[in-house]
Amino acid sequence: MAAALPAVMGKVNAAAQRAQAGVVLQALGWVLLLLSGLVESGAWADRLLSSLSMACLAGGLALLAGAFDLWCGRPALVRIPTLIAVVLPVGYALGFSSYPFRVGWANGLLALQMAMVAASLARTPAVPVGRWRWLLVVSLLAQMVVTAWRGLLGAFFTESYPSFLSPHPVNYAFAIVANATSVLSLVGILLAHRDEAALALERLASLDGLTGVFNRRAWLAKANIELAVSVRYDHPLAVVMIDLDHFKQINDKLGHEAGDRALRLVANSLLATARTGDVVGRYGGEEFCVLMNHADSAAANAFDRRLRERLTDAASRELGFALSYSAGIAMRTAFDDSLQAMLARADATLYRAKAQGRARTFTLDETGMRLHAMETPSAC
Repeated sequence: MAAALPAVMGKVNAAAQRAQAGVVLQALGWVLLLLSGLVESGAWADRLLSSLSMACLAGGLALLAGAFDLWCGRPALVRIPTLIAVVLPVGYALGFSSYPFRVGWANGLLALQMAMVAASLARTPAVPVGRWRWLLVVSLLAQMVVTAWRGLLGAFFTESYPSFLSPHPVNYAFAIVANATSVLSLVGILLAHRDEAALALERLASLDGLTGVFNRRAWLAKANIELAVSVRYDHPLAVVMIDLDHFKQINDKLGHEAGDRALRLVANSLLATARTGDVVGRYGGEEFCVLMNHADSAAANAFDRRLRERLTDAASRELGFALSYSAGIAMRTAFDDSLQAMLARADATLYRAKAQGRARTFTLDETGMRLHAMETPSAC
């Protein structure tokens, strides 16, 4: 597994890096444990190799726990598994002279660590994931059972379990479980990595590469869903269409890099001004759209006012030049209203704002009346 994962995964992110490192540490732990059997029993080399082995096994589990949390959409805050990874080898080294203690201590804490990782995987993930996590849960629980079994025998029935390589049923069970769960764990980790890669591709396909907001296709799809919800529950909905003023002049006079910075600033300002549930997208070129849920014309105009204030302040500070926009706002007017119709009304209102001198917003309210919403005189 330690050799296969890097070869198969290729370039990976933080979660897969943790998984790879965790498997490598566990492989190293078993190598060190077997090497300890080649030196004099109880000697300093035996103590050193065995203690390092325990550190690698527990550290590998802690890293895997962090990887699984990241794949499940949670922060990798694996404090207790990490604490076990620190405490286990220290206690093992200090109590090494007592065979019952070190066997019970090491296997007991490893079994506890496995149980905690399995319980974390069994929790409802924060993002949609496949069934790979259940492969890992089964693998961890099977390993936990034989590890705890070995710890109990070594601690309390030492005569019947004198060493790790003794011909004992628990060691036969461990050999079978280790072979089976190695395959299951490898498949589970690879499936988790595949799921994450698929989600990353989906995000990339939905986001505009320059600004990080929804692209036109994704915004339309999301906005249509929100419109259907608005119709079903009869709550107000607004579409705000924004077009930057004199954007071509920015590109021509200051260069395309300045234009790109301006677009990113507008997108960031939109995201910072939008409320929870609002959908922000780049509609094309220097044009952006915002679908506002549960928003009447007053709420849409308040959004426009906040955006103008934020953008006016940020442009002079971050870009070094003024930036303004013209906008049109359209409300959902009927149960059979469509997104295309709302966009057409917002677009027509936007171009009326441009014709009136730019740097201003006009609104079509629920009755179809055209209302003046906001101007930015300093940017006209």
